Amino acid sequence: MLEGLGWRPVFADQLGEADEGLVPVRIAGVHRSRLMAETGAGQIRLVLPPRGTTNDYAVGDWVLIEPETSVVGRRLERASVLRRRVESAHIPQLIAANVDTLFIVTSCNDDFNPARLERYLALANEAGTRTVIVLTKIDQIADATPFREEAAGLQRGLEVVELNATAPDAVAALAPWCGPGQTVALIGSSGVGKSTLLNTLADKAPEEAQATGGIREGDDKGRHTTTSRSLHAIAGGGWVIDTPGMRTLHVADVAAGLDQLFAEITELAPECRFRDCTHAHEPGCAVQAAIARGDLSAARLDRWRKLSEENTANTPVLTGPRGNKSAAPRGKRR
Repeated sequence: MLEGLGWRPVFADQLGEADEGLVPVRIAGVHRSRLMAETGAGQIRLVLPPRGTTNDYAVGDWVLIEPETSVVGRRLERASVLRRRVESAHIPQLIAANVDTLFIVTSCNDDFNPARLERYLALANEAGTRTVIVLTKIDQIADATPFREEAAGLQRGLEVVELNATAPDAVAALAPWCGPGQTVALIGSSGVGKSTLLNTLADKAPEEAQATGGIREGDDKGRHTTTSRSLHAIAGGGWVIDTPGMRTLHVADVAAGLDQLFAEITELAPECRFRDCTHAHEPGCAVQAAIARGDLSAARLDRWRKLSEENTANTPVLTGPRGNKSAAPRGKRR
C-alpha cells in the first residue's frame, strides 16, 4: 500500500528502533493551521508536535505519526524538495517534496515567456527532479511548433509535451511520468491550465473537480483558482501535486541549477583568457566569441547574467568559524 503512495527504499532506510510503533503517512495538504495526510485508505488530519508549525512541512513529505493520536513524530529526510525565495520572508517557501517529475506548465499564448521558464528550470534543476515542459491550449492556435522548438532550446535534453488539457488524450501524453507510485507536480503561472490538467489527470467527478479560471482579455494573464498545495491521486496510479500560480519567482541558492540550465555558457567559460571573465568586455572571451560566430545568442547571455547576479545577491554567505557558520545576506538585491 505504501509503495502505491510513492514509498521508496530511501525512506525505508531511515527507519530505526526509535521509530517502532510509528506509522508512515504522506502529507497531502498544508494549510495555515492544519496538516492533512494520505494513508492509502483515505485522508486524515494530523496533530502537530509541540512548537511545530505547518511551515515545516511540504506537500509530498513523508512523516511518522502515532497511530492512535495522529501526532506527528518526525519528518523523514526528503529525496527532493522544491522551494522558492519569497521577498517578504526570511526563509524559503516550500512548494513540494519528493517529486519524481516536475511539469512546468505554460500556454501557447502571451503567457509563454522563455525568461520565466528559465527561472522554473533553475529551481527544478537545483531540486534534482526530472523536468518536462507542458505546452497547453494548443487547440487555440494553428501551429504549436514554434513554441515547442523555443521551449526545447532552453536546456539540453529538455522534454516538451504539447496538449489540450481538456482532451482525454492529455492523459496518454503524460502517462510515461504518471505510472503507479510516481509523483508529479504542476507548476506555472495562473491561467495556463494547471487546474484543468489536474482534473483531467485525476479523472475527477464534476463535484470534486478543482475550480478553473480563464484568462483576462487583452493581456492573457490568468486568475488565481488554486490557493493551496494539495496531493491528488492520478487515475493511472500515480500522484499529482497542484500548486498555486506564481507570477514572481526570485532565484536564490541555485548555482548548480543555473550551471545545468546554461550548460553552453558554463562549458565555454574555462576557455576564456581570464578566470574571472564576466563575458561582457574582456579580450579573449570564449563566450563572446561564440556569440560572434552565431553559436550563442546575446539574449541568452543577458538572461544568464541577470539570473546569475540575482542568485549571487539573494544567496546568503556563510560566515563565522569552521563548524559554527551562520548565514548572512549579501546585501540588497539589485
